[in-house]
Amino acid sequence: MYRRIYHMALKELLEIRRDRWALFRLLAPPLIQLLIFGYAATFEVYHVSAAVLDFDHSQESRELLSRFTGSKRFELAALPANRDAIRSLIDRSEVFVAIQIGPQFAQLLRKGQTAPVQVVIDGTNSNTALIALGYIGEIATAFATDYQTDYVNRVAPRYAPFVPAVTMDERPWYNPDLNSQWFFVPGLIGSLTLMTIVNLTSFGVVREREIGTLEQIMVTPIRPVEFILGKTVPFFLIGLAEAALIALLGCPWFGVPFRGNLLVLLLGTSLFLLSSLAVGLLISTICSTQQQAFASGFFFLTPAFTLSGFAFPISSMPVLMQWLTYIDPLRYYLVVLRGTFLKGTGIEILWPQMLAMTALGAGLLTFSVMRFRKALD
Repeated sequence: MYRRIYHMALKELLEIRRDRWALFRLLAPPLIQLLIFGYAATFEVYHVSAAVLDFDHSQESRELLSRFTGSKRFELAALPANRDAIRSLIDRSEVFVAIQIGPQFAQLLRKGQTAPVQVVIDGTNSNTALIALGYIGEIATAFATDYQTDYVNRVAPRYAPFVPAVTMDERPWYNPDLNSQWFFVPGLIGSLTLMTIVNLTSFGVVREREIGTLEQIMVTPIRPVEFILGKTVPFFLIGLAEAALIALLGCPWFGVPFRGNLLVLLLGTSLFLLSSLAVGLLISTICSTQQQAFASGFFFLTPAFTLSGFAFPISSMPVLMQWLTYIDPLRYYLVVLRGTFLKGTGIEILWPQMLAMTALGAGLLTFSVMRFRKALD
């Protein structure tokens, strides 16, 4: 039995070795995607194009506007002459946000009253709009706090020490600089490995069926379970190698620390690969051509990526979508990755994710093997 599995696995590895294009697909796309996601994927927003319309032209209005233009978050792109010009600028996507200060801004502040500032923002990109509004709120709040303190010092200096204030002491754990790359790069290990293993497994079996060699193999003494193991073991090893390659290159390049236990990470990766292999094998049982396998893989991978929590918080999804995430192996593996890399958590914390991946992998693999045996019959 083991000898037949060994020769089947060796045959698969030799095929991959002889296919230079396959080797290129295994190495180049993950590394390219690692660089693209590592540099381009971020929750931070910089250099938002802004238009400023100041009807007050006072020292106070100039001070507020200087805080916007002086930060890295906003970049002055236009100085419209009137309100109508703002609509034209936003419609042509020349500016993303417009800040409008009324003619009595300074007068209201000097009287100790509330001075409104109108912010017009392009809501077509809701995510960027929400982040930009958050930055605007922070800048406006800091300006208001400083002006209030200065106003009290000028009007009633003896009461200045007794003015109540709330200060926030920020202490981000595990990612002190709130670097988005520390969040995305560990997640890439899971998403890129899932994509590679599902495609390799589904294509590898379907290719045998498409070119007619599957029937020839099955008339030999090899049994279906030996064929499946001989096909999947090489892809399991390739998955481990690819996960290690992405981790060893991407994490030092982007400065992502590793604070956990390598054995815990290896266990989580192995359980995740079993689920990925099962999905690829299941796709191979329902497809007869490589084009069908590609389309089916795409149909699975896109929802799996979206529902995993890689970029979109699961808690923000509708309840039905949150339930669907429980059958997504990538969801659990991302917790293991970010926990071992950033938090240094061990098996005593990550055992629910390990157990979920074990149950999911065993169930999917059993169903996939049953489907494969039925397809052979």
